[in-house]
Amino acid sequence: MLESYIQNVLEKKDILLMSHVVLGYPSFKEGAGIIEAMVEAGVDLMELQIPFSEPIADGPVILRANQASLANGATVAACMDFAKEMAQTYDIPFLFMSYYNILFKHGLNAFSALMAEAGLKGAIVPDLPPEEGADYLHAMAGHGLAPVFIFSPSTPAARLKTIAACGRGFVYCVARKGVTGADTHFAEELASYIKKCRQATDLPLALGFGVKDKKDVDFLKGKVDIAVIGTQTIRLVEEEGVGAVGRFIGNLR
Repeated sequence: MLESYIQNVLEKKDILLMSHVVLGYPSFKEGAGIIEAMVEAGVDLMELQIPFSEPIADGPVILRANQASLANGATVAACMDFAKEMAQTYDIPFLFMSYYNILFKHGLNAFSALMAEAGLKGAIVPDLPPEEGADYLHAMAGHGLAPVFIFSPSTPAARLKTIAACGRGFVYCVARKGVTGADTHFAEELASYIKKCRQATDLPLALGFGVKDKKDVDFLKGKVDIAVIGTQTIRLVEEEGVGAVGRFIGNLR
């Protein structure tokens, strides 16, 4: 189980790192190099985003990566094949991140079966509320996969518990309102929000949206279990090339 993996690694590390890759960006070949560099630098688990035309939770950096991947001809089938290759190559958990339309179009049970066959451990689907996810939850459970749900700063305490009851693996805590890539103020207000999240669930907590350097990761130690780094690595690829990614991840520890 994904929870067990996280707890086992937490016995050796004070916080885990989860990175984010848009599949097919800049290309599948270069993406494989990025993943290799991230794993060698110490990433503990990884989101593989299936590109989508309207990624509503994502800011301009990840949006551009989605658009570029689609323009280069990335398909869901190619993403699935690539994910399977990565899961068979590296001994860390990989999860899909994408939007519900992709899963729905392919059929929830069929898509979940392909995920399990590929060796993926779960999925993050940010636009699917648990109230509308009964079929998704059933399909994921049937194939031993973790449906990861999202907390936000505006989520009432009672609803946090409702969301947590549906999730498995961990809960993804969004650090602030808005989309990925904007600045996040790592201060007491964020710590208070994380405490509220911790009270709502026994699942491990991940926090993303704005984690961009070692100072941010250090702030999160002892507060959450997983720091999520997404936009900053894609921005580095844009500005400095694939070679900068490994150094950046290594410096976060």
